[in-house]
Amino acid sequence: MSSPLQTGKWLLSGLAALALVFSAHADEAETPDSGAFEVDFTIVAVSDYRFRGYSLTDKGPALQPELTVSHENGLYVFAWGSNIDDNGGAGIEVDFGAGYYTEFGRFNFDLNGMYYSYPDANDDNYAEYTGRLGAAVGNSEVGFTLAYSPAQESLGDVDNTYVMLDGSVPIQGTPFTLLGSYGVEDGAFGDSKRDWSIGASTDLGPFSVSLTYVDAARTGDDPLTDPTAVFAISRSF
Repeated sequence: MSSPLQTGKWLLSGLAALALVFSAHADEAETPDSGAFEVDFTIVAVSDYRFRGYSLTDKGPALQPELTVSHENGLYVFAWGSNIDDNGGAGIEVDFGAGYYTEFGRFNFDLNGMYYSYPDANDDNYAEYTGRLGAAVGNSEVGFTLAYSPAQESLGDVDNTYVMLDGSVPIQGTPFTLLGSYGVEDGAFGDSKRDWSIGASTDLGPFSVSLTYVDAARTGDDPLTDPTAVFAISRSF
């Protein structure tokens, strides 16, 4: 019998596959009587793929497409990908997920499950569950994120917890928004590992660009956590 974790992996993969079906029939879904679905596609180019302060591209650039299909009731599914540095045979990462997003007053809440997969390195695949509570403070927003990966074989049968505070503040009189974050991770991926970032973003026509300083303190002083400036440019369709 499949374990609950294995069942969840298959469910998330199946829901993400449905995103491709919805995308192919987006025009049909947007009729006056059935316009409950929204399909979004975004592609991002970054100078370094930093995940919680750690470079997954050996400090090289990455191209990252994402497809999201959301329903007006708040439910959504998504698929996301990126090139990564060789990871036991895997040169790409493909993530699938499903979740629920809602807003109430000045607060918003996002709950999702994600399956990180690495083709040709399936022993590294793992699942994670994340909740984020955000709050508007004037024109700014602050958020608290809690991510949890239960113990699973790919993580050495050790669980992992990551907590993060983040915020965004528009800079008055300019087209820029100031961004910042601070996270702490314990478990399979770190022992009180800390990461932080600060940067700014703006829109240039149909593109969004950002420049962010990223740093981390990781057990063993791994050079892949050395501080760096990450440039990103994205376009949504």
